[in-house]
This record gives sequence, C-alpha cells and structure tokens, in this order.
Amino acid sequence: LKKFKEFPKKERKKMRDFLTANYHTHTVRCRHAYDPEREYIETAIKMGIKKLGFSDHIPCPFTDGYVSGIRMTMEQAPEYVSTIRTLAEEYKDDIKIFVGFEAEYIPAFHEKQMAMFRKLGCDYLIMGQHFLNSEETGPYTGTPTEDESRIREYADSVIEGMKTGHFKYLAHPDLINYQGLDSVYDWEMTRLCKALKEMDIPLEINILGISEKKHYPTEKFWRIPAEIGNKVILGLDAHCAKQLANVECYKKAVELADKYNLNLIDELPGM
Repeated sequence: LKKFKEFPKKERKKMRDFLTANYHTHTVRCRHAYDPEREYIETAIKMGIKKLGFSDHIPCPFTDGYVSGIRMTMEQAPEYVSTIRTLAEEYKDDIKIFVGFEAEYIPAFHEKQMAMFRKLGCDYLIMGQHFLNSEETGPYTGTPTEDESRIREYADSVIEGMKTGHFKYLAHPDLINYQGLDSVYDWEMTRLCKALKEMDIPLEINILGISEKKHYPTEKFWRIPAEIGNKVILGLDAHCAKQLANVECYKKAVELADKYNLNLIDELPGM
C-alpha cells in the first residue's frame, strides 16, 4: 500500500475505508478508558488495522503521596507492558502490536520516566502535552484562556521536549485552547510547527476530538502546518474498543487533511 501523499488528494478516499496503523490507544489503567486489551486488538483486526500501538498515559513519579486519577501508577507499568507483550505474541500472525506511552514533557519527571521506559523495553513515546507542569499544579492546556504566556509556554515545552529525541509524534497539537489574539496564536503555533518540521516530527489529527466534539481539531491550527509542510498522522486516541471502528470520524479527519492538502502519512517510520 502506497502512502497517502503519493496520490492526488481526490484519490485518497478510494484507497481504503479505514486506516491501517494506529499508535494512540489507551487501556483501563488510565481510569477513564474501558474494555479489555483483547477486545481492542480483535476490533482492530476486524477493521483491517495492521499495526496497533498501545500508548496509555505515562505514570508520574510523584514524591508527595499524590495519586493521579487519570493515569496508572509507576507500580502498574510492568504489568501493563507484560500484558501487551503477551497479547502481541498471541496475535502476531494477525497484527503487529507495539507498547509505549503517551507522555507530557515535564522536566521534573522525565528522567525517571525514561529510566522506567528503558527498563521495561517499551517501543515508543508520543507526546500529549496535557499539562504545562505536574497535573497537581496544572494548568490543563485544554482550558480556555486569553493568557499569552500560556500558549507561549505550551510551544516552549513541546519544542524543548521534542529536542530530547524521545517522542515519535505530537498528539493533538491543537489541544492548547488559547482564545486571545489571532496574531499571538498564529505566531506561537507557527513557531511550534516550524520547529517540529525541522526535527521531522509528525503532528496528529486527533479523531477522538472529532467524535467527542472537542475544541480540536481546529482549522485555525491546521492551516499553519499546511503552509509549513509538516508531516501529519491520524490518531484514533481510542479509550474504548468501539472507537477503533470509528469510520465516520476517520473520514472527517481525512476531509480535513484534504481541505488543506496536508502531508499525510500512513505510519511511523520504522514501526
């Protein structure tokens, strides 16, 4: 199967009815997802997905006894990885399965998280910068704001994190919900997109955002990578098995890519 970008955009939808690789999949350990891993895998196989990556929210090494309500604990991480590895072996003739994490870049946590990542032999990280600091102190980047410092810090954090070379792509880059001046939004997001283009790091059109009618994907963002030429990948961000079969919202994501003639890729290099 050739890459989307090798075809005229009018021909993309004729190639297939659904994507063949998804690297953004969660599990019940994050406390806001549902269904056993096996159900995700069997749904993916039925949909023709050839490569499925589990990227549940990375645990954080909190030192003050704080327990997150939106991610697994550090102690749960080995069981998470071993469960996925066992299933990957069981289904190896039907689908290629990867295991990793969706992670914020939080300097205070990153070194310990990477040590855990390496010890467990994980495959990949994607960045989902939900918070600018620890979730204990916030702020959540999806909260509406007119504070220019918030979007500036978001761009700075993403760029700094990507420079580590540890992340495969940026999930929902338009999660930042800045409601202030258009000129400020354009400046900061252009700065972010140019930096990631230089590092050859794809941006994700988040399909869950479409299905749940979130403030992302937003066209005011996607016209920027259209001009800059960033690579773009689709991510289901599945929190239940049925979301791995969301053809309707997948097609809406492709329509967005078509509208701006985005540089859409099918899969991550080397995976």
